[in-house]
Amino acid sequence: MTESVSLTVNGMKCGGCEANVMSKLQTIDGVLSVNASSKNKEVNVQFDAGKTSLDAIVEAITEAGFNVEAP
Repeated sequence: MTESVSLTVNGMKCGGCEANVMSKLQTIDGVLSVNASSKNKEVNVQFDAGKTSLDAIVEAITEAGFNVEAP
């Protein structure tokens, strides 16, 4: 089942930060698309809930060095 989530991510300040978050999330099996905006402090992710979870997505963003506000 395909799900979408919009997360507030603190600490993204530039296009490099956006690219870092997007590349980290794109390595997760089940992530279908990612869009990050440092201007809006937001990451939108479409994913296959049968292959990955919101927890895995949040963990990957945290591992990339950013803080995710609870959805």
